[in-house]
Amino acid sequence: MANPKNKNSRTRRNMRRSHWKLRLQTLSVCSHCHEPKLAHRVCPSCGYYDGRQVMETVEAK
Repeated sequence: MANPKNKNSRTRRNMRRSHWKLRLQTLSVCSHCHEPKLAHRVCPSCGYYDGRQVMETVEAK
């Protein structure tokens, strides 16, 4: 089994972990209802994608 030859410094350890962070999802604006939505997905509030309706939504009464 492999064993480390030398101790890694805190700087080297932290540089290795620098890409572990989480990123916020990028939101875009729906061109039909102007609500925020995920890019390249159907708008959950109006059901439109790329200028046409592809899904029916239940409206609150």
